[in-house]
Amino acid sequence: MRFYVLTLFPGILAGAVSESILGRAIHRELVELTLVDIRDFADNRHKVVDDYPYGGGPGMVMKPEPIFGALESLDTPPGVPILLLTPQGETFDQELARELSEGPGVVLICGRYEGIDERVREGLPVREVSVGDYVLTGGEFAALSIIDAVSRLVPGVLGEQRSPEEETFSRGLLEYPQYTRPAQFRGMRVPDVLLSGNHALIERWRREQSLLRTFLKRPDLLDRAHLDEDDLKFIESLKKRKNA
Repeated sequence: MRFYVLTLFPGILAGAVSESILGRAIHRELVELTLVDIRDFADNRHKVVDDYPYGGGPGMVMKPEPIFGALESLDTPPGVPILLLTPQGETFDQELARELSEGPGVVLICGRYEGIDERVREGLPVREVSVGDYVLTGGEFAALSIIDAVSRLVPGVLGEQRSPEEETFSRGLLEYPQYTRPAQFRGMRVPDVLLSGNHALIERWRREQSLLRTFLKRPDLLDRAHLDEDDLKFIESLKKRKNA
């Protein structure tokens, strides 16, 4: 899996991806990262990549020429998606992370300043993506979130391949509670079912805890989750208990 990141600040990403799971994945060549400095494609002596907006207004706007040049310099496999990171885009979620992880790579364009010249949207086959309803200093931080979320789904990146399937959102639900040693800490005990050794009971308890957490914290997710008959019965019991 290769990530191509067009950015004005490649150092932000280079430092972050050198640590922990991402660092090991890159070292093992399971994930590759190509950082492209947009300034290298500025057509002026001082490498200026922004200018005042036509029509007036605050801030500066990123010029189109360096972005087009940076993108056209890449040698990407056919069909690699180009994501323009912007608050105006569709919300990045686990489903999109999985979709991207199944391809050969992805291009990420990091915006800065007041925005990007509209002709980037008009002239390039970009897919606009947002990591949430808030504004960041630059697209580099959004790019890191996407790189991390997608990389975790690449086979071999995580030591235990079941891990991504058990995590929050992977099955459309919030994750169940997790415990480790000691079995008792300051009067708080690990639930007996987890100490029972009965794997069927443990699996059912974990499923019901995921349903309970989702019901209480993110009920909107239940409409899209894959639920079986036992799940639906449990949710009905939660609704009755809530209305009692």
